[in-house]
Amino acid sequence: MVNVAVMGAGSWGTTLAKVFADAGNAVRLWARRSELAETINRTHVNPDYLPGIALPDAVTAGSDDAAALDGADIVVVGVPSQTLRENLGRWRTLIPSDATVVTISKGVESDTYRLMSQVVEEAGQIERSRIVVLTGPNLAKEVALEQPAATVIACEDETRAKFVQAAVATNYLRPYTNTDVTGCEVGGACKNVIALACGIAAGRGLGQNTLATVITRGIAEITRLGVSLGADARTFSGLAGLGDLVATCTSPLSRNRSFGARLGEGGTLEEAKKATHGQVAEGVISSQAIFELAQSVQVDMPITQAVYSVCHKGLDVRDMIVALMGRSKKAE
Repeated sequence: MVNVAVMGAGSWGTTLAKVFADAGNAVRLWARRSELAETINRTHVNPDYLPGIALPDAVTAGSDDAAALDGADIVVVGVPSQTLRENLGRWRTLIPSDATVVTISKGVESDTYRLMSQVVEEAGQIERSRIVVLTGPNLAKEVALEQPAATVIACEDETRAKFVQAAVATNYLRPYTNTDVTGCEVGGACKNVIALACGIAAGRGLGQNTLATVITRGIAEITRLGVSLGADARTFSGLAGLGDLVATCTSPLSRNRSFGARLGEGGTLEEAKKATHGQVAEGVISSQAIFELAQSVQVDMPITQAVYSVCHKGLDVRDMIVALMGRSKKAE
């Protein structure tokens, strides 16, 4: 048994708190709002982000940062990607010096184009060998319902990856290790943008041929970016690449796909936000940073560029499809 602090009581953070507890660990779940923490402790349910799912007694919630982090062997950082740096600045001196820090946020930081592990390293002053990326085809509700799934534990230190692997393994979640941190993160960040494109296509009433095309060409451009940043191309054919992409692009539980579908139906960004419970999809935020990062390393990402143009440049979704289909012909 190890002590686990999960910093963030959103749907995925709460789900992982349940998983770690089911694996036999003591878990402290940090919530930004004290009233939510009190509700979780009283009812053993997170009604805001994971309604109807009972949490184990081994999960206790609180809103005190220091209390949550005190004595933690594993610190799971589950705040939104664009607030990660700010939160780590506050937690930096509270994280135990030998703790393994696990990031579950998927995105690219605006302005700096940093991946989440790089933000953890810089803002948290954490050594790379202590940073783990948890990623893969992990739709929170399905995992919380204990439907069989797999996940990836990526760390440059394989021994530390195996430590987290053992701590999170249950009879419904099978973790695999990987040392390609960059590849796993690029796959996790970029799949949200491709899922928006799939949602837009579905919202336009387009069928499975279109969906398969977007997914397949999407993994191609994600791989190009990842390899240019030093990733192993093989990572993108695995759980952290294709696996995560397929789940996010096809499931109605995916906020990015649902957000894109509303845009495809003719909705505005604000209308799409309302349709997804008042939350902007991560792919909307990340599309600009990913597109600009790709430009900086001279990697062609046409689907990402199209989504960026819809979300940030006012391109009509009909014109987006025309632009993608009208690109110059080439060999696959």
